[in-house]
Amino acid sequence: VTGTPGANKTPGVSYESFAPRSNTQVSRLNRIAALTAGRAAPAPSKQGKVGSTKFTSTNLVSRAMSVPCMQEDPKFWLQTAEEEKQQQGTANEVTLDSSVSESVQRSVELTDALTHQWKHTTSVRLAVRASINIAEDISQAHAALIRHSGELSAQADRLQEQATAMEQHAKDIGQPLQHYDAVDRIGLAVGVLFKGHQTVRGLAKIKVDDDEFPSILQEIDEAILYFGKESGGQQALLELQKRQNKSKQQAMQQPLSGNLEYYRRALVLQEAALFLVQEAVSDRIQTTTQQIQNALMKQVVQADQLEASLIYTRFHGISSRSNRLLTLVKSRIQKLSNHYSNSSEASSAYYELLSTCRTTYCNCRETLLRPHLRAHMDQLDKLHGPTGMTRLASLFLIRLCTAETGLYVDFFGEPDRAHKNSDFQAYLASLCTALHRTVRRSLVSLNDLDTLCQIVSVLREEGVNASKQNDTMAAARAMVHLTEDGQERLIFCANRQLQKEVIRFKATPKDLDYPNKLVELKKQQGQGQDSGDDDGATDTAKATLDAQAQLNLVYESWFPPVRTVLRILSKIFRVVETRVFEDMALSSVQACTQALKDGGSFIQKTKSVRDADLFLVSFLLVLREQLSPFDMELRTVERQLDFSNAGKAAARFLANNNRRLLSMSTENAVLTLLQEGVSVKESDVDSKRDLEDALRSACNDFIEHVVQEIAGDLVNLVQSKSGKGVTKVSESPKVINKMLTEAVENSTAVLPSTLEKMSLYLDNPATQSILLKPVTKKIIRAADEVGKWIQNTVNHEWNGEERAKAVALAKEIEPAIKSITKPSK
Repeated sequence: VTGTPGANKTPGVSYESFAPRSNTQVSRLNRIAALTAGRAAPAPSKQGKVGSTKFTSTNLVSRAMSVPCMQEDPKFWLQTAEEEKQQQGTANEVTLDSSVSESVQRSVELTDALTHQWKHTTSVRLAVRASINIAEDISQAHAALIRHSGELSAQADRLQEQATAMEQHAKDIGQPLQHYDAVDRIGLAVGVLFKGHQTVRGLAKIKVDDDEFPSILQEIDEAILYFGKESGGQQALLELQKRQNKSKQQAMQQPLSGNLEYYRRALVLQEAALFLVQEAVSDRIQTTTQQIQNALMKQVVQADQLEASLIYTRFHGISSRSNRLLTLVKSRIQKLSNHYSNSSEASSAYYELLSTCRTTYCNCRETLLRPHLRAHMDQLDKLHGPTGMTRLASLFLIRLCTAETGLYVDFFGEPDRAHKNSDFQAYLASLCTALHRTVRRSLVSLNDLDTLCQIVSVLREEGVNASKQNDTMAAARAMVHLTEDGQERLIFCANRQLQKEVIRFKATPKDLDYPNKLVELKKQQGQGQDSGDDDGATDTAKATLDAQAQLNLVYESWFPPVRTVLRILSKIFRVVETRVFEDMALSSVQACTQALKDGGSFIQKTKSVRDADLFLVSFLLVLREQLSPFDMELRTVERQLDFSNAGKAAARFLANNNRRLLSMSTENAVLTLLQEGVSVKESDVDSKRDLEDALRSACNDFIEHVVQEIAGDLVNLVQSKSGKGVTKVSESPKVINKMLTEAVENSTAVLPSTLEKMSLYLDNPATQSILLKPVTKKIIRAADEVGKWIQNTVNHEWNGEERAKAVALAKEIEPAIKSITKPSK
């Protein structure tokens, strides 16, 4: 507060910053001051006297913050002033020291300062209390404001919900009217007029190319879905039609409900709108097809000009508009299926329209292409033969399928689903029947295995190439069917030849004229070599032809069943299934082995044993060597029904008087008859094993026959000495010397002819050596054993001279045989 004594020592504090500013705050402070205390007490002066106080508006806050009661009492202030005057007068009368006076003066000053601080603290406390009161008032006002705001917000939300409900209610009320208005409004646009139960068709005002056409389709679809849901849909309409058919006049008098009638009208509008699309697509395709046929005038378009002809150019010209309309139809189907659960009633007409357009397209394309395709196939058949025609026709068909798929995509816009559409794939398969018809017609009349193998190889190769692309899968399937037909014809012809030339083969003396056929072969080979040497030909091509001619001569000298089996199996190995090939090889090798055995028996009767043995060994070796590259298992299990016990089982069946014919258990008499009378026999058939056994047996027979012819008695003597012989051989010196002499003579006489025979039948010197080695070993071993026996015997019939002669003869056999048994080169 300004004007307070002692301000020169203690600086005064101004509370101007705390002064109230607004009228509301000033009035509130005045009210607080009136309720709590009077005016503030004046501060004492420097000399301890109480100064006068000015009550103005500037000390209003001090007045409000002063201590109540005591300070406002005037008597208290007067009494205090009188006491202070008496004390001050008494003090003047007492003489004090200067030091005491200064102390008293300092105490008074400190007391004044403390009094001032106490007053200041009291004023601050009152100001804080007033601030707290103001803050509480503000907090209460804020709480009231928040409560009021919450109420306003809740009321606003409630009003918003009511507005939304009203809007939805208005929409629900207006939706039926929207569909009713749409049906009434769209009828004239699509050319449909409704007169009661009758419908009148006229010209449509809207075109399918207009921008409003998609929105019209959407409105019609929504109307169909709404009225179908409200009226019961197609089922209710069918029931109504049934009732009309039963009593037509009575039904006509009964009016339809609004929803059902408008459902019927919406279906009629959809039919009329989609008919416009059908006219723009399906009818346009038919018209274009008729125009192309009239322009071509039954002229055949060449294959290399087909893509540039009217058959393709005119259709490419109308594909853009058709694609746009069909895309609109598919988009409507997609939207209906995505946004509506009961979309089948509205989308069925769209599916039917797409199916109609595809069917029309495929039929028209097939009508245009079939004559030209068949003419091209027939021309290829005439110009290039079966094999060339098959390859060229397959390539043409692949190219045609690619072109047709591209045109289909231009129309229907389904590049990833064209190969999955059944109608389009059926159309391509129908086009491929031209190839099937032409090739199969050639296959049926073919009997040449080489041509059949070539056709099957071509079809398999082109079928693999066609299956690599989705666009040509129809051509690939056609080629697979043709391949199966070709394989069937090939297997039939091969089996027929095997049956005729191997299984049912009847050898003639000319077929078994061995070794004369081999001698003639050697002469022809020698003549060919001499002519080649005389001409001095060194050209590689001519040498190749000579080698091929030599191989042909060798091939022609083979036994016919062997030649047929190897020729047929080598041809069909790559072009038939593995299981089929193994089955054919199994039966043919069995039959060929049996034919060789029969041929060996015939040669043994007509020629010699050596010729028969070498014949078997030679051709069994050829058969085994030529079959080894096929890498197959010639093994199977044959099952046969055995009826050997059927008679006894039937007798027991008839003798049983208590037989149960209708019993549903294991005691049924018929079941017992079948179990006892019929059995299944299984046998393992291994043609490769039979072939090896036959070859081994033929080699052993040849070895045994040659040994017996050269030194048969000598070998029998050794076997009898070892206990293996069946007949008893005389051991007299005369007989043994005769045996040894005959063995030496036969070695020089029989072995050369045997080697000559072996060189005819076996071309490989290594094979001759392998086959002849057991013969020489067996004879030499027998001679050595006989010589040892002679030297060690103590028989009195043997004298020194005979013993020495026999031992010498036994030793002569080995060098004689070794000098001769060198296979000719």
